[in-house]
Amino acid sequence: MLFNSAIFIFAFLPLALAGYFALGWLHPRIAAVWLALASFAFYAYWNPPFVLLLIASIAMNYTFGILIRRFAKRPQAQSGVLALAVAANILALTYFKYLFPLLAWLDTVGVRIPHAQDSVILPLGISFFTFTQLGYLIDSRAGGIKEHGLLNYILFVTFFPHLIAGPILHHREMMPQFNRGEVYRLNPNDFGPGLILFVIGLAKKTLIADHMAPLVASVFDGSMNPALPLAWFGALAYSLQIYFDFSGYSDMAIGIARMFGIAFPLNFSSPYKASCIIDFWQRWHMTLTRYLTSYLYNPAVLLLTRWRLERGIAVSRAAIATPGGFASMIALPLLYTMLLAGIWHGAGAQFIVFGLLHGVYLTVNHAWRVFGPRSPATASTGLAASLTGVGSVLLTYLAVVVAQVFFRAGSVTSALDILGGMVGVHGHSLDLSLSPMPGGSAAVWAARIAGGFALAWLLPNSNELVARYEKLTWPTLAQGLLFAGLFLVILIGASGPPAQFLYFQF
Repeated sequence: MLFNSAIFIFAFLPLALAGYFALGWLHPRIAAVWLALASFAFYAYWNPPFVLLLIASIAMNYTFGILIRRFAKRPQAQSGVLALAVAANILALTYFKYLFPLLAWLDTVGVRIPHAQDSVILPLGISFFTFTQLGYLIDSRAGGIKEHGLLNYILFVTFFPHLIAGPILHHREMMPQFNRGEVYRLNPNDFGPGLILFVIGLAKKTLIADHMAPLVASVFDGSMNPALPLAWFGALAYSLQIYFDFSGYSDMAIGIARMFGIAFPLNFSSPYKASCIIDFWQRWHMTLTRYLTSYLYNPAVLLLTRWRLERGIAVSRAAIATPGGFASMIALPLLYTMLLAGIWHGAGAQFIVFGLLHGVYLTVNHAWRVFGPRSPATASTGLAASLTGVGSVLLTYLAVVVAQVFFRAGSVTSALDILGGMVGVHGHSLDLSLSPMPGGSAAVWAARIAGGFALAWLLPNSNELVARYEKLTWPTLAQGLLFAGLFLVILIGASGPPAQFLYFQF
């Protein structure tokens, strides 16, 4: 069920909210059960049989969590159970997401492995609910689990606003919320801002992201070799499509959760305003960055640091400022982490390149901070500082766009073809009439893209806008509900059939 569909907006969501708050007056646990059942129904709407997979995943990982905690005084047994749990999750994810693309690739290089079928349906959200639970299991091993209730665990995994495409949640910030009785009572100071955030996210998706899709598809899915201007139009349009699509989904997810009285972590904070690639990853898909840092990067750094200490090699800040220290304590963990981040996003060499590109970007950025020139005691001001800041933002954005070409393309070859077009390999004529553009003239597309950049670069982001409406009275909320309802009707009517969110394929 899509957040931008009429059945969700005008049927499922109102019914889920009404039952939740009505039952909350009877008893919070009854409302919690209702919410869990609604979340399973939300998932079942797409493909009912896969609810069994979701239930099996929850049952398996909850059981593993219990076993890990029971072996708290037997570290070796505890580590064995955790290894088995991680392996079981990764095997399930590999089967559904990676096995058949890998077999198809092996066929192309002459390695034929007999198999009964050529593909399986990728369960929606499997990457998200698998990694969410892996974090829970790892923290169980570390002794960081304080909430063990089955119902709260089910809600932590299945709460429908985040189930399909995030944000990636942490048990410590989520499970305790379901124990608070007040979240089951309607609160205008949660419901009002949540509704506003939902409408903003819906507008991002239907009015901006979806309108970029025809040009993006024609450039990335076509067989043509795009000339320089068309290749750039396609790449820039995709950068706006994925930003407004995924940040719109995150806004809607956070807004829906807040309507239910549940606080989700932020997932986007104007990432295209980032002045360096480190800053970008602190603003883009923020919960993924947090997850990668906690469960991949930090453990890798710790392992390499221990390896150096065991051999009497320095691990100080001064040691990091040496080529060997930087390589082992910064570069290798970054490249390893971003490689896995790329593989997490999808099966295909283009995702590996995407991850490694960002790993290289981050390594270069950190190297500049460690080995580059020190800033003067007095920072530059005025026009020079402004130009430097704008240049940093544009350079960061350009690096992101290059990586996004691999992210969107169907293969590395296709991505290189488009990047070749962006540097004029396929011609650099500015006469766009030679390459007709779907859905409007070049001038129309230039205006759409410029408008998207104006929104991304010049206006406050969703979180900043909603912060202005944190305290609402019931009369104000009633007015807001009326206007929001009218706006929703207009959005649904103007947008046509609901389009799937881009991150549903990951």
